[in-house]
Amino acid sequence: MQKTTLPTLDVAASFHALSDPLRVKILEVLRQRELCVCELCEELEVTQSKLSFHLKTLKAANLVRSYHEGRWIYYSLNLPRLVELEQYLADFRRYSLVAPARLCKEN
Repeated sequence: MQKTTLPTLDVAASFHALSDPLRVKILEVLRQRELCVCELCEELEVTQSKLSFHLKTLKAANLVRSYHEGRWIYYSLNLPRLVELEQYLADFRRYSLVAPARLCKEN
């Protein structure tokens, strides 16, 4: 099996993006479907300026994608990136030299 390797900065940016509860809520809302900024504002009950800041962080971490249609910007999950991150985390379990605590017997 091949280990998934992501550059350290990409991993750090992803975890930084996931460290804020509002950004996690944004991802949860986008699980259902892509939305424009105005729909996200309404769904999350936040101002557009606050939302834009958080969307910028999620985009910088490559966790969401966006495109323009007319005067609106639509956002969706970047599923390939989320799969890469999931695989990166799974590799810790798969390739760890240390047995998980639940498998260790107490003395």
